[in-house]
Amino acid sequence: MFFSLLVSKAQTPIDASSALIKRLLPDHFGFFKIELLHSPNGPDRFELESQDGKIILRGNNGGAIASALYHYLTEYAHCQVTWNGSNLKLPAELPVLKQKITKETPYKLRYYLNYCTFNYTMSWWDWPRWEKEIDWMALHGINMPLAITGQEYTWYLVYKELGFSDEDLKDFFTGPAYFAWFWMGNMDAWGGPLPLEWMKSHASLQQKILARQRSLGMKPVLPAFTGHVPPAFNRKFPNAKLKTTNWNNGFADNYILDSEDPLFSRIGKMFLEKQTQLLGTDHYYSADTFNENEPPSNDPDYLGKLSARVYDAMHQADSSAVWVMQGWLFYADRKFWGKPQTEGLLKTVPDDKMIILDLAAEVEPIWKRTQAFYGKPWIWSMVNNFGGNTNLFGRMTGAANGPAEALKSENSGKLTGIGLTMEGIEQNPVIYELFTANTWQNVPVNLNEWLPKYVRNRYGKINSQALGAWEVLRQTVYTVPKDKYIRDGAESILQARPTLDSTTQWARTKLNYNPEDILPAWQALVSAADELKDSEGYQFDVVDVSRQVLANYALVLQKKWVGAYRSKDEQKFKMYTQEYIRLIEDLDGLLASHQDFLLGKWVADARKCGTTKAEKDLYEQNAKNLITLWGDKDAILHEYACRQWSGLLNDFYKPRWQQFFAALTLDIQGKKIWDAKAFAQQIKTWEWEWVNNRKDYPILADGNAVERAKKIFSKYNRAITESYHK
Repeated sequence: MFFSLLVSKAQTPIDASSALIKRLLPDHFGFFKIELLHSPNGPDRFELESQDGKIILRGNNGGAIASALYHYLTEYAHCQVTWNGSNLKLPAELPVLKQKITKETPYKLRYYLNYCTFNYTMSWWDWPRWEKEIDWMALHGINMPLAITGQEYTWYLVYKELGFSDEDLKDFFTGPAYFAWFWMGNMDAWGGPLPLEWMKSHASLQQKILARQRSLGMKPVLPAFTGHVPPAFNRKFPNAKLKTTNWNNGFADNYILDSEDPLFSRIGKMFLEKQTQLLGTDHYYSADTFNENEPPSNDPDYLGKLSARVYDAMHQADSSAVWVMQGWLFYADRKFWGKPQTEGLLKTVPDDKMIILDLAAEVEPIWKRTQAFYGKPWIWSMVNNFGGNTNLFGRMTGAANGPAEALKSENSGKLTGIGLTMEGIEQNPVIYELFTANTWQNVPVNLNEWLPKYVRNRYGKINSQALGAWEVLRQTVYTVPKDKYIRDGAESILQARPTLDSTTQWARTKLNYNPEDILPAWQALVSAADELKDSEGYQFDVVDVSRQVLANYALVLQKKWVGAYRSKDEQKFKMYTQEYIRLIEDLDGLLASHQDFLLGKWVADARKCGTTKAEKDLYEQNAKNLITLWGDKDAILHEYACRQWSGLLNDFYKPRWQQFFAALTLDIQGKKIWDAKAFAQQIKTWEWEWVNNRKDYPILADGNAVERAKKIFSKYNRAITESYHK
């Protein structure tokens, strides 16, 4: 009934795009005129021209019109909209177009999001934040977003109809920070039990999200059934054919209903029918049966029959169903998914009823070793960021060239789109701005032309020092040498669980560039402060680059105190460890000056989602747990989602190192022999207590970000520069 209400209020493309312009440019709305292009069967397209003192925006849907607006803003008004700073200072007189501009996309589908993004970044988003993101999607040409918010409530209703009680389900749903891995069938219950109030509120939020996305011409991808069922399932259906599976990351087994069991088809159909009743459908369904879980058999025939049954469960509820599968499994478990297994899994689903996301095509293009997924339509996608980590990283050349090169390849089969599938957003805006520049052209993006435009749009001015800084960044942090296998950006040793080593499993410190090579970018960017200090983009960038320089320098200091410890030089050990602690404190102070680097906002947003103290405390625990331990105190994935945030550095990373240094000092003094195993247990206990402690952190930036960055530069520039030349 609620969905019917939403449909009746659905906006027309002109209404939706007009509302977007009013949100984005309230003072300039009257300068634009919107017209709808009639293009029922052709590719998305837009037109842009000046006429009678107005800028005419035409498109065949709301998203195409939004893209026309953004093309005007970036190419003519020198503006920009990113997660980390925007520039919407339009000229007093809007530039007039000398001729009509027409753009048509060669990519039918422009996919967006990864299951993991919904937790590593979006766990605590409310409607105002979602509204901004959907606007960003429309401006950047996205028309196929993954839309999985609130699906727990649909499952709750389905299982209630099947006779499950709330008590039966409390060991099924995870806490809100862990939904991605619950949805992908990796885990149950962790971080819960999930309050019913959360399910209801986020089901309503999902209805708003979908209504807005559809009004802007998007076709959201909704979830489907993959076989993951509650632990209580066997009690309710003792004859059900269940298999246990384990994600191998320190969590309990969970249960998969065999696709051969008649209940599989019944439940899959029930879920889609209930979901359609609540949310409508655009006929795209996401289902990942083996996300980092190995199938029980590598027999191609077995795998083919299994995927046929998964699709059939969708088809029974929706004869127009198209299965959208993440191709991550073919990357993550390359040993299992050989040619026979991959082809076996894919071939039994009709070609026009399945789309494969080549999820990390910039790292390992699966399409090249699978004959373009054996005839299935597929989407060239870029991950770039794992875990929502804070680092400068990207493959600029790959983002600029990869999609067009695949499009032109005679071996690319049914390439039908491009996609952004990062695990976390709100970092490295240049990479995502660059990648989406592919949307409306079929040739590579010319970086020599694009980057100066990006810098001008970002800062609102032409500045030679800033452009010089970005040329350095392009050749360093945003380049991965062909002779190096580096999947994603490095972390700082500061974020590692205290160690005498130079790296750990999830706090990896191997850079894709020489750390001293980014110093000229830092120096040039700081030198541009007086002219660019009022730019939002500059304020973020000068903090971000300064952050990266200090984060890299920590490894230099670590090597010094490790050397002092090994030589039992107490005086030098004390001096170098104090310098290391001051670096953490200074980095925390730098990050405190910018809103995008605050632990306090993450924790406060989590608590806002609760309606009772118990709910608020649960969500805070989820929020702190995900970005530190990830699981319990013995979690394998600790530091996977680590962040360089103010509050986290001073309150979590620093005390860990201080405890470590105290123990090593006693060893140097001969008072207590260093016991690595005992310390590991001690620090795990402390970490778990931190995760579960109730504490508020600042939610507003402290001080002037540009001035703080300049002070950090003055304090560290000489020491850091000299350290790399010794």
